[in-house]
Amino acid sequence: MSKVIVFTNLTLDGVRQAPARPDEDRRGGFEHGGWGAPYNAMALAGDSMPTIPALLLGRRTYEDFYSVWPKRTDSPFSARLDNMPKYVASTTLSEPLPWINSTLLKGDAAETVARLKQESDTDLVIMGSGELVQSLMQANLVDTYVLLIHPLVLGSGRRLFPEGGAAATLQLVGTRTTSTGVVIVTYQLAEENR
Repeated sequence: MSKVIVFTNLTLDGVRQAPARPDEDRRGGFEHGGWGAPYNAMALAGDSMPTIPALLLGRRTYEDFYSVWPKRTDSPFSARLDNMPKYVASTTLSEPLPWINSTLLKGDAAETVARLKQESDTDLVIMGSGELVQSLMQANLVDTYVLLIHPLVLGSGRRLFPEGGAAATLQLVGTRTTSTGVVIVTYQLAEENR
């Protein structure tokens, strides 16, 4: 059985919205896009970064990644993303998906991901995709969280753990701090939640 691993950038107050670019996600009038770039946390994550055998993405993140990564031919990460399996949970997209090695998960995200977890031994890493993450948390399908917590408070923006979201007990399994002050913590779902 595979695991679902959430790998995401957060501010100290839990904001996950638009860490990479100013124009990445302006929903709700968000004006702080690109807040994570000065910290270079993804490059510094090193051994805290899970091996990524396959990506699990929501529609918005899939479309954003597809608009950026295949064009960055100078980045080795681009070729890696092109070649890895990408599973996309969406009720609005249709096949064929434009990015190679992409599979559309049709229907209810929690049901299709639960089925995929049962049928596969390949771990699924979620980057971004906050709404997908929240629906999977509600269904108790997230196994591990790798959180890159930045020393920054924004006061507004979409959060990973919103008011009224799913409750869970987690167990700390790893922590380290980057040279830019980003704390990388790895949590697994505690045994009583499995």
